[in-house]
Amino acid sequence: MATRLGLSLPQGSHYAIGRDVPAVARAAEDIGYESLWVFERILFPEPATQGLYGVPGLPWPDYYRSVADPLVTLTLAAAATDTARLGTSVLIAPLHVPFQLARSLASLDAASGGRVVAGLGTGWSHDEYAAASVAPFKQRGKVLDELIDVCHAVWGPDPVTYEGELTTIAPSVVGPKPAGQIPILLPANSPRALRRLVDRADGWMPVATGAAALTEQWAKIREAAAEQGRERPVQSVLRANTRYTPAAYDGADRAPFQGNVAQITEDLAAHAEVGVDEIIIELAGSTRDAQELKDVAAQVYETARAAGI
Repeated sequence: MATRLGLSLPQGSHYAIGRDVPAVARAAEDIGYESLWVFERILFPEPATQGLYGVPGLPWPDYYRSVADPLVTLTLAAAATDTARLGTSVLIAPLHVPFQLARSLASLDAASGGRVVAGLGTGWSHDEYAAASVAPFKQRGKVLDELIDVCHAVWGPDPVTYEGELTTIAPSVVGPKPAGQIPILLPANSPRALRRLVDRADGWMPVATGAAALTEQWAKIREAAAEQGRERPVQSVLRANTRYTPAAYDGADRAPFQGNVAQITEDLAAHAEVGVDEIIIELAGSTRDAQELKDVAAQVYETARAAGI
């Protein structure tokens, strides 16, 4: 069975969001991509008080200077497509009021005919937490847990009722309901996060750091699921932070998914061999405009399928 392929949507300031998001979404669906994805970044601190991903000294990419709202972007894509699934990779849970986010996801799912996939995480930027979080950084895990609880409550049958630390819902009718069951995907970057994934989520959403690392991580996920008696399979959607270059990258230190179409395809094949269900190809940050994004996306898809991926 072929690995499903998804494509990231344009969210950066060098795109005309209202024009380019629908155009890229339609083109991606026509090409054959089965899903469309967005990420969340709400600000770009200057000077940065914290390195990228919390790594001291690691600079933030310029692409993060202006990132369109993920749910607005997905709404534009939903209106321009018919079948492609619409995913978040990821929404930073503590930057959202749980009840409001649950309703927004339900409304988008209802409007799109049941195509939403909710990738959720806790984030790492202290500056973003200072600007917009509903709880302190040290409580990020608790916020994610409550958000998952609130989503299940709001998406479930009426009357909806819930009592938590951040959220109180008196017995109420809350609509619209999702058109289908919205899958919740989580990273698993710590033992506690791994337990949360196996106990509470539908799937796993790792970042590609190499096929060998992915093999080891995937084995741990399946082992943990077996130990905890999980009966349903864990879905797996790999986030490939692609850095496209027209010419082959010939450096000995080439990172996964860095290079031209042939090199990206080589990495797709290596990671698909691990057995993940789907790979998101994130090209929008390294292409110059929507036309190049569509052209490269078509080349990658066609080359990957020709290679048996």
